[in-house]
Amino acid sequence: IIVEGGPGTGKSVVSMNVFGKILGSNRNAVFVAPNAAFKDTMVAKLSQGKVGTQAYLGNLFKGSSGFVNVPDDFYEAIIVDEAHRLKGKGTYMYRGENQVSDIVRSSRVSVFFIDDTQQVRPDDIGSTIEIERIAHKYHAKVDRMKLETQFRCSGAEGYVNWITDVLQIEETANAEGWDMESFDFRILNTPQEVQELILNKNKEESSRMLGGYAWPWTSEKQGNRDADIDDVVIEEHNFKMPWNSRRVGFTWAMHPAGIDQLGCIHTSQGLEFNYVGVLFGNDIKYDTVTGKVYADYSSYYDRSGKKNLIDEPEKLTEYIKNIYKVLCTRGIKGCYIYVRDESLREYMKSRFFAAGNNEYALREASELQSYVAEANL
Repeated sequence: IIVEGGPGTGKSVVSMNVFGKILGSNRNAVFVAPNAAFKDTMVAKLSQGKVGTQAYLGNLFKGSSGFVNVPDDFYEAIIVDEAHRLKGKGTYMYRGENQVSDIVRSSRVSVFFIDDTQQVRPDDIGSTIEIERIAHKYHAKVDRMKLETQFRCSGAEGYVNWITDVLQIEETANAEGWDMESFDFRILNTPQEVQELILNKNKEESSRMLGGYAWPWTSEKQGNRDADIDDVVIEEHNFKMPWNSRRVGFTWAMHPAGIDQLGCIHTSQGLEFNYVGVLFGNDIKYDTVTGKVYADYSSYYDRSGKKNLIDEPEKLTEYIKNIYKVLCTRGIKGCYIYVRDESLREYMKSRFFAAGNNEYALREASELQSYVAEANL
């Protein structure tokens, strides 16, 4: 079963409810989350810190690489969330050939929740085409369905379509905007302004800072286990902050110290917050001559994310656009962004104001000034 849905259409909610129903009927089933951030966060929340419960849940919630040697049809059902992040041969410590194949072979029924536009690395092989290919290989019946309704971003489907159009991922019907009262989006002039808003929002509602992989990440061997080094530096604004803690791991989103750390695509995909602040780095830029959004290979620091892509700029651009779309759709109520490349920032502002948002933006800028003044007190 292939269940397609864009950001915020409820893939994770539906997948969890389906899994609960299957377990409730005493079926042999497991839940697979290729992205460790989602898996670890769910186990932590459901176990509430109880060691025995956490171990039990660890057997129900699995990563995607553990089905290589599982016998055929061992499980009655496998539920896969974020199926677009499934991997192929040679990825990390995966010893198999194809994780889609492993899962289809290991289960009588496989349910893949997927969004093809959320692939962010060359080793992400999960796609509707690949799943159908593997299913036919094993003579499996294929059913497809689609989740349409937008639940995140305050239900502002227009916003999701707008950011998709602005990043030139695909043309949409909402190229000129959305109901601004339904979802709080702002393009700010400094990273400090974004951070101030997120800190203020986090006092009452879960909020986090996120960023593209446009800055180096000092290794743990070099003394960076617990967000010890401010790797994310924006010199022109005298701004710096650390990437999320390795000690806390993928549960940084729940940890109190996480508010002072920057999450990346690999620690936030599949999660959601009430508000997100997103830092666009120099890995994504805008060409004023061609009018195209493009990726800058030299400013992108995810080594696995750009492997073998130095001569494929269009493919790299596709992945990085997808990353920023994912980051900008993690918020339930709002998203605040800072765009480092001046040309891209002005282009995005022009698209924002073209939708008639000038008055709204000015009103919100006044609110920002009051937040900053309060923080300085």
